[in-house]
Amino acid sequence: MTAALIDGLALAKQLREQAAQRAQVCLAKGRPAGLTVVLVGSNPASQVYVRNKVKACGEAGIRSQLIEKPETLTESELLAIIESLNHDPQVDGILVQLPLPKHIDAHRVIEAIAADKDVDGFHISNAGALMTGRPLFQPCTPYGVIKMLESIDAPIWGSHAVICGASNIVGKPMAMMLLARGATVTVCNSKTRNLEEHTRRADILVAAVGRANMISADMVKPGAIVIDVGINRLPDGKLAGDVDFPAVSQVASAITPVPGGVGPMTIAMLLVNTLESAERRLHITT
Repeated sequence: MTAALIDGLALAKQLREQAAQRAQVCLAKGRPAGLTVVLVGSNPASQVYVRNKVKACGEAGIRSQLIEKPETLTESELLAIIESLNHDPQVDGILVQLPLPKHIDAHRVIEAIAADKDVDGFHISNAGALMTGRPLFQPCTPYGVIKMLESIDAPIWGSHAVICGASNIVGKPMAMMLLARGATVTVCNSKTRNLEEHTRRADILVAAVGRANMISADMVKPGAIVIDVGINRLPDGKLAGDVDFPAVSQVASAITPVPGGVGPMTIAMLLVNTLESAERRLHITT
């Protein structure tokens, strides 16, 4: 068996084209949708991520603002910036790029963002709303995974989904989204014993642990759908996911590549969340 490729680049392109159309409707209503990204420090990976997000906004017709501050910025200064953005009527979405410098409490910063502008979906109010099945914003990476599953008409209802990784950013919200769509969900973490016994029962396997090539072919049920959220830099500089792609693609029925899989979808869903926020403020029904 050779798995079908779930092309995140192609799907993200479609979503970004749709986002551009929605952005034009916002503009016609009186103003562009607006996203502000705050970057503290000079983490090279964060700089790349932020610039990709800002570029994607510009291409979709979303007004983007990048606020860059040095690593010496104090927590109180950052909170003051967020407070100002919370009250800015031109700002529909606020994103503070993580990780933050160690002297700043990321949890406090996230909770300072107005819940109705938290387009990352990390605020405790949005996390709680997702738990109850009434989300305002869904975290971008798992939201993108759902869109990828829908794009191949994956039979989520009644399937057994196994998630490797229990982070607040991916694993936990991914579980809530799959549960809401009728899956039976197992969430594994670094303390899970006999991990392969769980993964081999998965109809849908989501790997989000941050360990290169951790999921081998013998850990995958034949015919499973495999979603690789991981992105790891190998010693030779190449990128690899959490899944041994060449081997697992001979076992799975469908699989996402790295790069070109979940990554582009994360940015696409950020645009979608920002537009949803703008449409609520502009009273646009879709």
